Amino acid sequence: MFESLFDGKNLVGVDIGSSSVKVVQLKEAKNRYQVVRWGYAPLPPQTIIDGHIMNPGAVTEALARVFHDSKITKRDVAVGVYGQSVIVRKITVPMMTAQELEQQIGWEAEQHIPFDIKVMSIDYEVLRKRQEAGQMDLLLVAAKKDEINDYASILKEAKLKPAVVDINAFTIQNIFEHQNGLNPEGSLALINVGAAVTSLNIISQGVSAFTREITNAGNTITEEIQKQCNVPYEQAEAYKCGGGATDIVPQEVHNTIAGACDGLAGEIQRSLDFYLATSGEGEINRIFVCGGSAYLAPLIKAVEKRARVPVTLFDPTAHLTVDNKFVDEAAFRSRAAQFVVALGLGLRADKERRAA
Repeated sequence: MFESLFDGKNLVGVDIGSSSVKVVQLKEAKNRYQVVRWGYAPLPPQTIIDGHIMNPGAVTEALARVFHDSKITKRDVAVGVYGQSVIVRKITVPMMTAQELEQQIGWEAEQHIPFDIKVMSIDYEVLRKRQEAGQMDLLLVAAKKDEINDYASILKEAKLKPAVVDINAFTIQNIFEHQNGLNPEGSLALINVGAAVTSLNIISQGVSAFTREITNAGNTITEEIQKQCNVPYEQAEAYKCGGGATDIVPQEVHNTIAGACDGLAGEIQRSLDFYLATSGEGEINRIFVCGGSAYLAPLIKAVEKRARVPVTLFDPTAHLTVDNKFVDEAAFRSRAAQFVVALGLGLRADKERRAA
């Protein structure tokens, strides 16, 4: 679930989002990663709500179709989870050995997780050891076993083998670190604007310091267009994406998108302010935005105006090559922003060691 040393062959990254399934297979070639297969399939509305799979059959069918159509024969996969069933906490514990921590982590988790620990799957990563204070900082993650089992069952139903379960916010950190590295000084924010959820991950001194999910995201912008312009949802979505090949987008739509993006930027800023007020850390130096709605220019401008720091669109494919025999490069790169979670998952390997 966390930083590991990836020793084996890459797993196939499977991102089961609220509006679509994204799948990508990477291969390491000459110290660079290459996209060798990829696939995308939309999901019917209400298939997934807040990370809960409400229509398992639709997801199974979409996964089977993507793997078949994309000619992906590898069946070992890494999948991402998100939503209210996932809890992330940064905690401080007394300095102890790895063996002592393994024995103690259940008790520590009980103090910080607002659910019965017996129904949760627990993982952790040591962020910092502060010898002078006799303390160590941990990133603690808990996910409901039922949710993980639901995802595993659907993958198995699609004839896939789940090998790794990761948290979506951390998969984005994986691909960002691979592309850009992480500066041990200063802080940056990674914002992923999906269809149903906007995730925020603040990385301070090279490690994750704060995560939060905001339920205002791409669908909220579409719904605002639908309401203000009195058009069907599909037409509103087309307007948001630029109007399609023939439609001219009315000025009213541009104004609505700008207003909705400003509302989302306001919620993002409140989370940034909360982090700065409670963490004791210094200012955030850079913000990077990715995800299916990240291409909306008013969003970048609105976040930058409120945060007063540089905001950049993060392209998770910038340093990746593609296998042109199997990958339509233009089509894949046109969807690059949507594949950030799948690409982060695709970095995971079938043999991993926890980083020391």
